[in-house]
Amino acid sequence: MTEGQGKKYLLVMSVGALGVVYGDIGTSPLYAFREAFVAADGLTVDRASVMGVLSLMFWALVLIVTVKYLVFVMRADNHGEGGILALAALIQPLTKDIGRRARWVLIGIGLFGTALLYGDGMITPAISVLAAVEGLEVAAPGLESFIVPIAVIIIVVLFAIQHRGTATIGVVFGPIMVVWFSVLIALGIGPIIREPAVLTALSPSHAVSFTAQNPLFAFLALGAIFLVVTGSEALYADMGHFGKRPIRLGWFAMVFPALLVNYLGQGALLISQPTAVTNPFFEMAPSWALIPIVALATVATVIASQALISGAFSLTMQAVQLGYLPRMGIDQTSAREVGQVYVPAVNWALLAACVTLVVSFRSSTNLAAAYGVAVTTTMVITTILLYVVMTRRWNWNTPVAVGLTGLFLAVDLVFFAANIVKVPAGGWLPLVVGAVVFTVMTTWKRGRMLVASRINRGKLPIERFIGSIAEHPQTRVPGTAVYLFPDTESTPPALLVNLRYNDVLHETIVVVSVQTEEIPRVPKARRTTLHAYGEGFIGIVLHFGFFEQPDVPRALSEIVDPQFGFDPTVTTYILGRELVVSTDRPGMARWREHLFAFLHRNAANAAHFFELPEDRVVEVGSRVDI
Repeated sequence: MTEGQGKKYLLVMSVGALGVVYGDIGTSPLYAFREAFVAADGLTVDRASVMGVLSLMFWALVLIVTVKYLVFVMRADNHGEGGILALAALIQPLTKDIGRRARWVLIGIGLFGTALLYGDGMITPAISVLAAVEGLEVAAPGLESFIVPIAVIIIVVLFAIQHRGTATIGVVFGPIMVVWFSVLIALGIGPIIREPAVLTALSPSHAVSFTAQNPLFAFLALGAIFLVVTGSEALYADMGHFGKRPIRLGWFAMVFPALLVNYLGQGALLISQPTAVTNPFFEMAPSWALIPIVALATVATVIASQALISGAFSLTMQAVQLGYLPRMGIDQTSAREVGQVYVPAVNWALLAACVTLVVSFRSSTNLAAAYGVAVTTTMVITTILLYVVMTRRWNWNTPVAVGLTGLFLAVDLVFFAANIVKVPAGGWLPLVVGAVVFTVMTTWKRGRMLVASRINRGKLPIERFIGSIAEHPQTRVPGTAVYLFPDTESTPPALLVNLRYNDVLHETIVVVSVQTEEIPRVPKARRTTLHAYGEGFIGIVLHFGFFEQPDVPRALSEIVDPQFGFDPTVTTYILGRELVVSTDRPGMARWREHLFAFLHRNAANAAHFFELPEDRVVEVGSRVDI
């Protein structure tokens, strides 16, 4: 790629990032300022309170988004991929010396943070779209009764186009968000010019004095002020879709300036017109522009939802590959960016949840109470995991790492405390969703370990089996049989069952183990480990990253080794299919065993997951008691 092409690609990706990564943060001006005064019920809308709230918003953007995420957290990438699950996978090899229990605690909190993001992914589309459509209350009050139906229709359309992929969506959404951020600047400039003293709110002294004089109101307001940074964790999760440079360029060149100008404009408007607090964003607009801005805001909030949706797809793929979720259909939507995927099951589940939330809560103010609890919890977890990366991967001095993460943690915990009081009013929702997803993830991981241990108890070493075949030759038929089994040094149960019932073996028998590494992608040079046992038996280990779709036939066809020749026309794939039965054997609680058995029955077909040709697949069943 030439320098000119590189710059063009960077620009295209930066615009795409505006449409996918920054939609959530970029639409917070629709409701954040208003909700700060709603949360601090009883707080007078005067110059001091407006300047204090505005100062807190500005420094939240600086400390959390700019410093914490864009400067430090995005450095903690797992071979280019981001997100809390990628971060948890990154620290696993770094923590082998701290004790098994402590290691599992770190992994467990990483999983819980991942689970919470699914709750956030449900709420973001609902609150964003509702907040935009609610602009009709200002532009055309007679249409108020249509707000919920319109929001539902928009959300359905959004999820219906997800199969087109992040790249396609980003190409369409990116330019729209350029217009949106330009409008944010245009709306904010006028009030600032009329009230230039509002610029002094950038000084932290206003935040300090406001907090000191109104500690209770400031604390309550922080629960809503946090709305200005709610897209930060999704920004990190979507890093693999676009890369660090486009995301950082988009923030500093357009997003941050636009947000700053718009928040300053809203503050300037409220200083001169306190009654505008009911909807300061739309009150800044001239009457002739209200309908077009409501329409643009609606489109922008649809785009805002994309960051969380794309992040949910990415997290799901990582969780499946790392063994924390059952196999499910995952579609690669870009030939150039491996991290761009579409997960139908997650897409439709999020759609159902979003529509339910819109119909149940009916307003963005009601949903605001449920928003923030999950994100603040995830941010706290990210900071804890970041400390491990700083000290064990980057080899920073402990005092430096403690000082920096201590600062981040102090900010995170203040916002966490301000949001946790919203649990009774709706904040319980993402916590319940997170707890359910966390239970599913840990149950699946534990269940797979139990199944493996049950199978391995009666395992027959492959070399002993081959020795018995040499002593007692069996009928061999032409062709190659590929058995997928986790352990290439053991005889696959499906092979024993096949021999027992058919009394024949193929000329070439290949035992393939697909292993997922704790990195996003494995280079082709390290893809394969091959061992020839003799008597036509070969063991092959295929290494894939947690962000790769394991295509077994393609990987086998790429092996160049004189001991192994792959001809797909004479190859049969023989898979073991376990029937998992819950029993009273020790291992898991009975209800978790039933949950695992249900998940196991409904997991995606292994042949589809491993890209096997369906007309050449044979499945051999066996019962496994757990």
